[in-house]
Amino acid sequence: MAETAPNAPLRSPLSHVADRLAAATRASGGAIRLAELPFLAQIDLRLDAKGPAAEAVGLALDLQLPLQPNTAVRAGESTALWLGPDEWLLVGPPGTERDLESRIREAAGDEPVSVTDVSAQRTTLLVTGPHARDLLAHGCSLDLHPRVFGPGRCAQTTLGRTQVVLAAREEPRAGFWVLVRSSFAGYLADWLLDAATEYV
Repeated sequence: MAETAPNAPLRSPLSHVADRLAAATRASGGAIRLAELPFLAQIDLRLDAKGPAAEAVGLALDLQLPLQPNTAVRAGESTALWLGPDEWLLVGPPGTERDLESRIREAAGDEPVSVTDVSAQRTTLLVTGPHARDLLAHGCSLDLHPRVFGPGRCAQTTLGRTQVVLAAREEPRAGFWVLVRSSFAGYLADWLLDAATEYV
């Protein structure tokens, strides 16, 4: 078993390419911005969307769970992404995963729910800029036109042959979140950097 220093700082899955992401952003002159958003809290939630727990959890989080397929809802610093009829991914600021989990469990009470902290499973790439959609379209089979995949939309899909959760952010010019498994993050970052050469 490998030994680790007890107080060693956490390293994000893409810390080794942070300089390259920043360099590509500078070289594009603002056409593309690539950055990692490391350590976001991510909670996988499963419950009956029509049961009493759904409303109670929504009230506890001040965030109504989206019921329309492939949509996302943001309230405050938290976002709920629809993954299936009874499954959501809750995303919050780094370090809030325990708070989110305890609030969900307390609100659900004895109702059947599944609450799993998956924060360490994925990291998040931020892709913004006027050509963000064009860049993503190079490797994603979804129709990313704003009329189809506009702000507040999300989907489980593939990007550069890598499984991701893709979310179009609701804020103006906020771009996209690309949530990718940590083990594939380096590959996907390399793919994005290669595809971005068209804009630099």
